[in-house]
Amino acid sequence: MTEQLPATSVAVLGTGIMGSGMARNLARSGLDVRAWNRTRSKAEPLGQDGVRVTDTPAEAVDGADVVLTILYDGAAALEAMRQAAPALRPGVVWAQATTAGLEAMESLAAFAHEKDLVLIDSPVLGTKQPAESGQLLVLAAGPHPARPVVWPVFDAIGSRTVWVGDSAEGAAATRLKLVLNSWVLNITHATAEAVALAKGLGVDFQGFLDGVEGGPLDNGYMRVKSGQLFRGDLEPSFATKTAEKDARLIVEAGERAGVRLDLAAAGQERFRRAIEAGHGDEDMVASYFASFDGEAP
Repeated sequence: MTEQLPATSVAVLGTGIMGSGMARNLARSGLDVRAWNRTRSKAEPLGQDGVRVTDTPAEAVDGADVVLTILYDGAAALEAMRQAAPALRPGVVWAQATTAGLEAMESLAAFAHEKDLVLIDSPVLGTKQPAESGQLLVLAAGPHPARPVVWPVFDAIGSRTVWVGDSAEGAAATRLKLVLNSWVLNITHATAEAVALAKGLGVDFQGFLDGVEGGPLDNGYMRVKSGQLFRGDLEPSFATKTAEKDARLIVEAGERAGVRLDLAAAGQERFRRAIEAGHGDEDMVASYFASFDGEAP
């Protein structure tokens, strides 16, 4: 593949919590942006930001330099690309940002090979606010000649791009994303459990915050998540049901590698219980509710 010019147009497939913010920043950067979402009404507000909302994935990708997929899971990404297939040009660059897991990435890579697409494994680290402000961390693995093509895309959605491989085939970026997510999810659970224990023991959580303040046990993310619980602000920056899916992918990746991940497995179970209690569409710190058999205090 010869080196290509930077992209001027991009198709965004998936405009949920993450994809909508990404699409807006792509449009603000001056790119021609087309977007598709399974539920079109959720994508419609993007029209006010200069994004052209389409009825089908094929309409979105028609003539695009880069196709960006940011959907719930690998199966959803593959289905969207299959629907887009009639309009996909051979050689188009596919930036696959969905947290898909290792098994699904094999299927996505096979589809890219079948359709002669240039696949870049490019999951992102961040939640709603970084997506909206263009401050995501992009983890990427893909061939060097394709990198100039996606540069304006990654520059618009992220504050930094870390290239970890020259091919998407080995899912190097996805592997790193799973490791990073394992840490984020565990901190979330630890925060939720500490708040729950404080509630159960009648302890003022401010005492906990004062106790760790300024020391090596302090953590800004913990403070943000515990603050959400005390304010009762469970608007999702990352939904519990999506976190449960990511936890499952982490456990599966560990099993493939012969690594036992007890905390990840227990965390997946906490998310499952929170979902069963009706908190699946709330922020993942709703793991807190999994600590109580009845109504949470």
